[in-house]
Amino acid sequence: MSEVLIAGKSVSVNEEGYLTDPSQWNREIAEQIAAEVNITLTPKHWEVLEYLREKQQAGEMLNIRKIGKSGIVDIKEFYQLFPGGPLKNASKIAGIPKPASCI
Repeated sequence: MSEVLIAGKSVSVNEEGYLTDPSQWNREIAEQIAAEVNITLTPKHWEVLEYLREKQQAGEMLNIRKIGKSGIVDIKEFYQLFPGGPLKNASKIAGIPKPASCI
């Protein structure tokens, strides 16, 4: 675990760059992490990110199938919004731990 500066705020991250304390997250941090993976956040992205944060706070296990059944996006749209590892990238941008289902 180490401290890094993201969007002008010092935050704790693990070796893969995921925030270790979701309470340190804010929209500016999300925007900077998204930019690092070449994603420009739209209102639909924010809906997905808020959904992920809610489910993680509730202690629910996250996986792509559950997101596809969320009513927010289908699986195809999820892949389009977060290319190159949708759940992995979306979780990182949302400031939550990487789900166990991600390699």
